[in-house]
Amino acid sequence: MEKFEVNILGCGSATPTPCRNPSCQVLNIRDHLYMVDCGEGAQAMMRKMGLKFSRLRHIFITHMHGDHCLGLPGLLSTMALHEVGGHVSVYLPRDGVEIMEANTRFFCDNSGIDIEMVPIDGPGRIFENSHLTVEAIPLYHRMPTFGYIFREKPGARHLRGDMAKYLQIPVSAIPSIKQGADWTAPDGTVYANHRLTTDPDPARSYAYCSDTLYNPAVAKAVGRVSLLYHEATYASDMEKTARERGHSTAAQAATTAKAAGADRLLIGHYSKRYRNPEILRAEAAAIFPNVTAAAEGLTIKL
Repeated sequence: MEKFEVNILGCGSATPTPCRNPSCQVLNIRDHLYMVDCGEGAQAMMRKMGLKFSRLRHIFITHMHGDHCLGLPGLLSTMALHEVGGHVSVYLPRDGVEIMEANTRFFCDNSGIDIEMVPIDGPGRIFENSHLTVEAIPLYHRMPTFGYIFREKPGARHLRGDMAKYLQIPVSAIPSIKQGADWTAPDGTVYANHRLTTDPDPARSYAYCSDTLYNPAVAKAVGRVSLLYHEATYASDMEKTARERGHSTAAQAATTAKAAGADRLLIGHYSKRYRNPEILRAEAAAIFPNVTAAAEGLTIKL
């Protein structure tokens, strides 16, 4: 199965502890890197985790609060100084385009890197290539904020080696068979595809939701995913504070995962009051057992 990994570079909130970086994750999907949010310290963590700048071509910013985007100018400047070259697309709410364009003009002008700021005005598909789609969904914070859903496209079917050898299927016929076609032997016998192949690997998906108030609409927008990352800034005894500040509790994150039908839940964006996120993980696990607490340097394989 092709690689699909989530690398945690930062999982803190706006006021992280000394040992917790602001929000940043890097998805490694088939050896292509996709960054979601870019808090300060992102580039240092990329080096520490062995993630190559040259493989990073798409960056997705949820909103323009500093703990989610202030690492971006430094990261892009470093990529330019390292002569990474090529094209880098940054997807972000429209209200952040002007300021980020000004930053990149100042720090990355006349470099070999071509930086494009792609404004997001509303929900919908914002990126697609041969193996992946990325969809923006609305979140409910104090300013325009989007979550992102990364969905792997269904792969090709697996050719049965025993049947290919027995029937002496020519190499030229294999690509169409893997795409679902039947095969006609030289004597005219038609072999149905299900006899020649097995099902493809299950398509995987990842949803990133930070920052947001609890809202049932989020679960509806996410739907069934392999892994849901949802902010869990506070425990339930701070629910009033969470609501006032546009955030969710761990219990609310778990409720969203359960309602969406997610396979697994990853929580993060912890308030600085929680030196150990186990209290938040335990609260979420009481509602949705298959939950992991994010930590810097953690890699989750899907």
